[in-house]
Amino acid sequence: MIYINFQLLEKKDKVIFDKFFKNRYYENSHSNFTNLFMWRNAYQIMWTIEDEVLYLKATWEDEEFALQPFGPEEKMQQAIATWLAYFKEQKKPFFMYGIEKSMVLQLEQYHDVGFEIEEDRDNFDYVYHSEDLIQLAGRKYHSKKNHLNSFKKSYPEAEYKPITEELITQCKLNINGWYKKHGTFDDPILTTERNAIIEVLNNFEYLNLQGGALILDHRVVAFTFGEELNTDTAVIHVEKADPDIRGAYSAINQGFVEAAWPHLTYINREEDMGLEGLRKAKISYKPVKMIEKFNVKECVSKNTQP
Repeated sequence: MIYINFQLLEKKDKVIFDKFFKNRYYENSHSNFTNLFMWRNAYQIMWTIEDEVLYLKATWEDEEFALQPFGPEEKMQQAIATWLAYFKEQKKPFFMYGIEKSMVLQLEQYHDVGFEIEEDRDNFDYVYHSEDLIQLAGRKYHSKKNHLNSFKKSYPEAEYKPITEELITQCKLNINGWYKKHGTFDDPILTTERNAIIEVLNNFEYLNLQGGALILDHRVVAFTFGEELNTDTAVIHVEKADPDIRGAYSAINQGFVEAAWPHLTYINREEDMGLEGLRKAKISYKPVKMIEKFNVKECVSKNTQP
């Protein structure tokens, strides 16, 4: 019998998680404490540590699934075995969602069972050169540069400021206004997203985030925040702007990267979730690479592996 003592994820767990995420180079935008903290209630995220490996599980629509284990590379084969044994004992099918390529390689090397591994294109991360997002140079960024210049010409009084405790309340007002304009207070998924963002803003300093805001007429018309994901990449968790202010998204995007991340090579702007408009917008910024993510389930037998 395998016994794993899972516990609910709490704010105080950040110091433990950070050690795991910084010990190896992870590119998945979800491989950080902030993302897990934001969505812990919606996905009922639980965790434990066994033999130097961090195990995470989540539940969505009554389906329990594993997340990628984190720990030393030499421990990953045993981590796979531990997960398989856990789900077998629970009499539940084994699913692992949102893993990155390094974990796929570990699964392919596992000999006891086979796995069906599928690309999850809707959750691929978009990664850009930070210098591209700052300079917006060349023909491929011509329209982006025009939007930014139009914003500066229309709103010369607009001011970029880093997010501080003094601006948090104004950011909350901005986010409430954004959801009100989009008529999404009755949408349970977007309501969950709004609550997650508010909670991060309430714990902004503790989570050690960096953020930026555009101030116009003494109010926040756009804001964003993120953090270092690994040694050469920053991840942008959230970016919201007043849809009635033309060019606000372009301005906060460029301003934040220039102010906070010029020393890093890449900017990970997360996934498009399969939303056509969001996909078009992320592609328009010309990503230099995509971080692939995969979903996994156990095959009935090794011979059925595609």
